[in-house]
Amino acid sequence: MNIPFDSARGSGTDGFLFGRGAAWFAYGMTIALMIFDYVDRQVIVSMFPFLKAEWNLSDKELGLLVSVISITVAVFGIPVAWIADRVSRVKSIVAMAVLWSIACISCMFAQSYGQLLVARAVVGLGEAGYGSVGAAMVATHFPQRMRGGLLGGFFASASVGSVLGVVLGGVIAARFGWQAAFGVVGIPGLFFALMYLFVRDYQTVEAGAVTAGIVPSPTRGEMVRSILGSPTVRWVCVGAAAQLIALSALWSWLPSFLNRFYGIAPDKAGIQAAFVVLAGALGSLVLGIVVDRAGVRRPGGKFIAVAILSLLSMVTLMLAFGGGHIGLVLTQANQFRLILLGGFLATCTVGPAAAIVIDVIHPGVRSTGASILSLVQNLFGLAAGPFIGGLLSDAIGLENALALTPLACIIAAAAFVAARNGYQADKRCAGEPSAAQASQGAFA
Repeated sequence: MNIPFDSARGSGTDGFLFGRGAAWFAYGMTIALMIFDYVDRQVIVSMFPFLKAEWNLSDKELGLLVSVISITVAVFGIPVAWIADRVSRVKSIVAMAVLWSIACISCMFAQSYGQLLVARAVVGLGEAGYGSVGAAMVATHFPQRMRGGLLGGFFASASVGSVLGVVLGGVIAARFGWQAAFGVVGIPGLFFALMYLFVRDYQTVEAGAVTAGIVPSPTRGEMVRSILGSPTVRWVCVGAAAQLIALSALWSWLPSFLNRFYGIAPDKAGIQAAFVVLAGALGSLVLGIVVDRAGVRRPGGKFIAVAILSLLSMVTLMLAFGGGHIGLVLTQANQFRLILLGGFLATCTVGPAAAIVIDVIHPGVRSTGASILSLVQNLFGLAAGPFIGGLLSDAIGLENALALTPLACIIAAAAFVAARNGYQADKRCAGEPSAAQASQGAFA
């Protein structure tokens, strides 16, 4: 497939689409909204005791208040991203942020479980597609050499938002009531949504339009095939999902492990587990930069770097939970240090996976392509990991389960190695918009 877009960026911008200032402003605003996206999503977790006492809810009903957001995000993520690709990414992001913020604020007025559940579903509807559209905005503003680290930081901010949401929700609910907590955390999203109107957008590609007055741009079908027909996208989706099986199993079952094996109270176990999540957030940023640098001279180097890091995370976590089987005796403190290191390493695919997928997808459908990666990661990684961990735990015990789930990293490493074979060809087909194309002819 020949998609004729100039691979050079704007003159004098050093690979930045509209210059450094515009790029970093867009990054800062996108990060801020991602944080409050997850603050609004996770704030309800710390309110469970209050809601259970006030409305006599079951644990299943409480869990659904969290799960309903994942369901709506999964259902509407791709359609929302497709609309953003066809209309305007900036306006779509503003609309999404306003919707989820207002929906979060409306939760404080819920008078019944049903009303609260509907409001939470609308929060998910607002958040649907934000991660993929935001990733497309970040990737397009910055040169390819920086994308892995920057997207790692972008997705790491979700972990920061999750922890912040739980902490803020608990503090505010304890002092002012659970209703007030929804209102307080929902308001900042409205402010940053309005600020996002000042972010520069690159215009969408009109299928079949004339590029620079000379060559027809790709049809809509060709743009979609740049996603579905790319071996790189397929392999990266497999690898990213497999890595998240190990990561999500760790995040989901670590509090229970600490409680069962060391007798740590549930609230304190949750705090310790939060440190592992934050270590993963830091790892997502740092390892994304490492992978970027590994690919500066040889593009295939980034794939090898991800594979090595993935295998290192596997070895570290297997030693942390299964070292006793080979005679490695660990104190509680040393075991937790290994778990922290494993959590740091296990996020190695987060930024690079998104960056690689965006590299090989036509600029006109980047949000859509990123949403497909997100869908695969959520369904076959984040959703599968806790379930697989639970099945193994029932069969062989929780510690052994956490020692075995990292074996999924072997699949991840193999998939990323396989993905490097078609990367250069797929990237040439995708093309890269220049500043002139983004603001004038080809992206009008």
